[in-house]
Amino acid sequence: MLDMLIRHWWALALRGVLAILFGIMAIVWPGLTLATLILLFGAYALVDGVFAVVNGISSYGERKRWWVTVLEGIAGIVVGIVTFLWPDLTALTLLTIIGVWAIFTGVMEIVGAIQLRKVIEGEWLYILSGIASVIFGVLVILFPGAGALSLTWLIGLYALIFGVMFIILAFRLRGLKKEAEKRSSGHPRAA
Repeated sequence: MLDMLIRHWWALALRGVLAILFGIMAIVWPGLTLATLILLFGAYALVDGVFAVVNGISSYGERKRWWVTVLEGIAGIVVGIVTFLWPDLTALTLLTIIGVWAIFTGVMEIVGAIQLRKVIEGEWLYILSGIASVIFGVLVILFPGAGALSLTWLIGLYALIFGVMFIILAFRLRGLKKEAEKRSSGHPRAA
């Protein structure tokens, strides 16, 4: 699993960058209409899901639970597609979809982090990202009437935190890749 994550560190970084861009847009333009917010969220969930599926499939045969990442990605893709097919969903329904998706994604991230803790230091960032996702999802479901402006800021803040955590994790994995390459191309053994 670690080898796969190290090889594809850039996918986590890209997921993080996309989350940060989405978060900035949600915070800077809080007056976006609900329809625009729905489309932005749908695009984000779809792209994030595709990257998660690719990441999971590329780890097939390398780790036992590769399907967990694929399942997380499929959930994101389904949420993205549903969002585009029915853009006239009510705000309450959208909030429920976002909340459930965030909880599911967070649980999958925590499961992945627990598996990572055996092979990498700093897995707490992945755990923290998962916990943030679960907390966000629960808050969205518990307080759906917070209003569109509050929702926009909450989603933006969540996406920023999620994105930063993924970028930090990605660059830690990149550092491990460089360290492994350095060791493998190390000094020739003495005869």
